[in-house]
Amino acid sequence: MSLFGFLREVGKHFTVNQMMAKDSVRARLERDGQGISFTEFSYMLLQAYDFLHLYDECGCSLQIGGSDQWGNITMGIELVRKLRRTEVFGLTSPLVVKADGTKFGKTETGTVWLDAERTSPYQLYQFLVRSEDAVVGSYLRYFTFLTHEEILELDGVTAEHPERREAQRRLAREVCTLVHGAEEMARAERAAGALFSEELADLDERSLLEVLADAPSTELPRSRLDGGGLPLVDLLAETGMDPSKGRARTTVEQGGAYVNNRRETDAGRALGPDDLVAGRYLVLRKGKKTYHLVTFA
Repeated sequence: MSLFGFLREVGKHFTVNQMMAKDSVRARLERDGQGISFTEFSYMLLQAYDFLHLYDECGCSLQIGGSDQWGNITMGIELVRKLRRTEVFGLTSPLVVKADGTKFGKTETGTVWLDAERTSPYQLYQFLVRSEDAVVGSYLRYFTFLTHEEILELDGVTAEHPERREAQRRLAREVCTLVHGAEEMARAERAAGALFSEELADLDERSLLEVLADAPSTELPRSRLDGGGLPLVDLLAETGMDPSKGRARTTVEQGGAYVNNRRETDAGRALGPDDLVAGRYLVLRKGKKTYHLVTFA
């Protein structure tokens, strides 16, 4: 379809006044110093024609979308009514929003995908566990099949004991099970718990790499572990966790150094092959939150 054909066949059925009355257009017009581009303004006409095309080619009589799409959907309903003399329908649901009121979407930051190749089960689990108290109740209602009574009980726990994060953990379990299955959910939950415990040493390679995906890393030859082993103090300094061997020694002696989440207080400690997780990794930790992953190739 040419531009002129589109304007002749579709554009003539709508007035500018009608388009400007839509909430989506009015909101953009009210943005200080921004306004609305011709492309944005034309979008509702294109989506209206899309509904007509789906009706003609696929027999589609119902379009479903988020509440922000209401104006575009009703334009399609109007176009089908005018050109085909028949009735079609639109159904919208509330937008899923973050605690700050911004929406989720594939073009937004912090995108979460259902495809495990794009968002792993562990990442999905962690994302949901970190849900803020202000929105976790809504997410339980949107994304789970828990009963009304169960959700109300979790609402109460969130209000009285937010530090327990029971609603967040239940949300993560329910959604991860629904999307990836019970086995992957259990694996993600185990990995999440291992991040702060000595169970880290029992994780498989995939889980370990997911848990420490955001941690800085260093790769060293496996031969460094031969003979008497690799001194912990040397490794702390080499990975940059401490600026010098002297500072590293102090960190160890004061109880601030961990290997695979096990506290080490012996400044003469040497690391060997038996310390490796999944056969090739060492996890260094300084204090409560500073991690470093060392890979021995």
